[in-house]
Amino acid sequence: MAPRLQAEHDLSSHDLGAIEERLNADNRRIAGRDDDRGLVFAVRDEAGRAIGVAAGYSWAGIAELELMWVEHEVRGRGYGRELLDAFVAEAASRGARRIWVATHDFQAPAMYEKAGFERMAEFAGWPEGHSNFILCKTIAANG
Repeated sequence: MAPRLQAEHDLSSHDLGAIEERLNADNRRIAGRDDDRGLVFAVRDEAGRAIGVAAGYSWAGIAELELMWVEHEVRGRGYGRELLDAFVAEAASRGARRIWVATHDFQAPAMYEKAGFERMAEFAGWPEGHSNFILCKTIAANG
């Protein structure tokens, strides 16, 4: 049977994860670096429920913060900055020289900028009426 294109908008997270791992394997091979690792910090309430998370990865001298979330009820208490600082410190300890993050104008660009991230790009109209920013923090080399 010949390959065929079809819509699969409800592809399982398991199938997507398997495809992502194949992509990552190609990236490791081509870049010659296999030091990729998840990088995740969570803030949990008394019941153990995650009420905040900073999640991403480190690989080949960089880190990317892919997901940052703090529950609405506990925002403004410094948890976001605490998560961000922990993420940055761990990325630096792993030898990352740059940390990348994307955020919308209605999310937290000011928090990232206060933490030393610089705007590298702005995509206006993503979503319509708003902008998406790509920010980067450069970490000084040790020594």
